[in-house]
Amino acid sequence: MALAESWHVRSRGRECAATQRPFIDGETILTALYPDPDSSGYLRRDYGLDGWAIQQETGDSPFSSWRTTFAAPTGNEAAHVAEKLSAEEILQRLVEEDEDHTENARFILAVMLERQKLLRETDHQRTPTGILRVYEHRKTGEVFIVKDPDIPLSQVEAVQSEVFILLENNGRVPTPDVAEIQEAVASHPSVTAPHEPVGETPTLLDPDSPV
Repeated sequence: MALAESWHVRSRGRECAATQRPFIDGETILTALYPDPDSSGYLRRDYGLDGWAIQQETGDSPFSSWRTTFAAPTGNEAAHVAEKLSAEEILQRLVEEDEDHTENARFILAVMLERQKLLRETDHQRTPTGILRVYEHRKTGEVFIVKDPDIPLSQVEAVQSEVFILLENNGRVPTPDVAEIQEAVASHPSVTAPHEPVGETPTLLDPDSPV
């Protein structure tokens, strides 16, 4: 894909990008996203209020910025091994893969996680390709930029079904089991049509000949 429509940006930094001062737990900080000159994505920088004042005087204008609260790492952030991926892990996977056919599902997952108070929408920006919505994970500070596909009401139920399938299958659309398909076909022979042998001309019946 030439230009991605969604991005997963690293979690918040532990020090000010301008002053290198370590953040204090509970401190109000500014998060800003800048276009990455080396890719079609975005670079994240976090600033203390003093550092943000310096950045505004000397730096470039960000694509998006918002206030947030720094939460010091507790040491329990390591991902645990689980058989079933969570909705946020599936969203992260789909955003990083950025497949066209999951665009609607990505947006529905982001909205669902927002309603569950796991993500919060911090900003939205209009671009030539549509509206990009910026979501921040309330605990880890990870940022997800998701395109709003403006899903027609008539398609919402189908997209919800797609999301349900993704949640039940760790973010993958299950591949039909060949044996199950063969069994289904065998039990319903009416679904198959007879085929003429390859290389032979089908015989046309004389309408006047007895059947």
